[in-house]
Amino acid sequence: MTIKEIRLSELVAVRLIALSKEWEQENSCYGYRRNNPDDLKDKRIFVATDGDLICGYLFGHNATTEKDASIYKAGTKYFEIDELYVKPQYRNRGIGKKLFRYAEKAVSPDVNIIMLTTAAKNFRAVLHFYIDELGMDFWSAQLFKKII
Repeated sequence: MTIKEIRLSELVAVRLIALSKEWEQENSCYGYRRNNPDDLKDKRIFVATDGDLICGYLFGHNATTEKDASIYKAGTKYFEIDELYVKPQYRNRGIGKKLFRYAEKAVSPDVNIIMLTTAAKNFRAVLHFYIDELGMDFWSAQLFKKII
């Protein structure tokens, strides 16, 4: 298993879009839809490969906060993770954690915070992963209840 940062190319876009289609078909996140080439533009892309196969990816972008919030001051530089995905047959091997740690180290010279939003249906597992395993802090949640 190799973890590395790669540049966007047509071949990389095709492979990542195919993986995002698999993720969409899993129906594990509220409202998730597969990516298109525009979703990948101007992103930092990190992949886990098994030989020539991309078995997981993380991509995101650098940004700067515009106004003060309880966790940062205006002007804080951050890396926002847009997606982190590992193919089902490669899960529970620490690949997602390795992708996160690699990306964290790679972006750390440029940012002060890593942030993400998640809409996973299995929120307990996701919160365990990000909070307990990766040491992120919980800041907010948007909850919903359908009224039938």
